[in-house]
Amino acid sequence: MDSDFLFQNWNGLWRTLVVGALAYSALIALLRVSGKRTLSKMNAFDLVVTVALGSTLATIMLSEDVALVEGVLALAMLIGLQFVITWSSYRSSRVSEMVKSSPALLLYNGEYIEDAMRRERVMQEEVNAAVREQGHPSIESVRAVVLESDGSFSIVAAEGAVPGSALGGVNGMEEIRHPV
Repeated sequence: MDSDFLFQNWNGLWRTLVVGALAYSALIALLRVSGKRTLSKMNAFDLVVTVALGSTLATIMLSEDVALVEGVLALAMLIGLQFVITWSSYRSSRVSEMVKSSPALLLYNGEYIEDAMRRERVMQEEVNAAVREQGHPSIESVRAVVLESDGSFSIVAAEGAVPGSALGGVNGMEEIRHPV
């Protein structure tokens, strides 16, 4: 039986420890410089960047073919590109529409919005689970359920809710306020 899959040599272990610690430190420093937005869970684009950062860090740590400086440059490039895209989307609605999805209204005043649920590929059971998770006994106790751009559900309680107050910019609200 070949023992290389358990242990190859001490140089590999030391390289992983040293390069891993340095790459991790560099990633933390880059994230601190780039700000909180870099690791937010705002949309699918942010998720891709987060996964890419993790994958890059793992490659730097484990691949002897990637030098530390090259790996840190790759991390900096990912963070830099993410910064450029988020900066551009903040300043341009066209870029924002390309990168971000809009929240979608799935339930309003106890009624499921079937077209939106089909378009977003969400089942009634998922909406019901989100309502229960927030402590509501029934969908009638909920003014609205919104599928947010990060994939989470927001629940607006019926009690004390002012119609539309927190629902501005949610896909589907225009049809609710002004039925055709």
